[in-house]
Amino acid sequence: MTTERIPPPVIAGEREMVRAFLDYHRATLAMKCDGLSDDELRRQSMPPSTLSLLGLVRHMAEVERAWFRRVINGEDIPLVWSDKRDFQVAYDARTATRSEAFAAWEAEVAHSRRIEQDTESLDVTAREPKSGEEVSLRLVMLHLIHEYARHNGHADFLREGIDGTVGA
Repeated sequence: MTTERIPPPVIAGEREMVRAFLDYHRATLAMKCDGLSDDELRRQSMPPSTLSLLGLVRHMAEVERAWFRRVINGEDIPLVWSDKRDFQVAYDARTATRSEAFAAWEAEVAHSRRIEQDTESLDVTAREPKSGEEVSLRLVMLHLIHEYARHNGHADFLREGIDGTVGA
């Protein structure tokens, strides 16, 4: 499988630009996992960390769900892998499979895209349950870009350690 990664436009409206950058970072994570076996995707960075490429995919499924479905859409649903709102559970992918992790992540991305497209404006706000603060869809999308960019840096190092592949 080869992931298609479309570069964001250099000139666009705010919403189109933010959406394109988020999709670019989503595709980058998927690209870092291309061509690897389940065992390679589960390979951990270094003890005691359970960080792996598959763990990053699982974590980002949780992040997508938490911010788009739970916050912006107001859905009262648990996280994918933890009913106690423990984001760390997703990182431990020692028994996970590509098909299971990617199915969950892709489903959450599809929900996120639908919610974003159905929301009238980036200015729409919702209450973030943990802090109680009102947050805008704009903040959520920018936060997701930040989260993906940060974890894609981890994915770069993990992938290089697995098979020497480097690069964007």
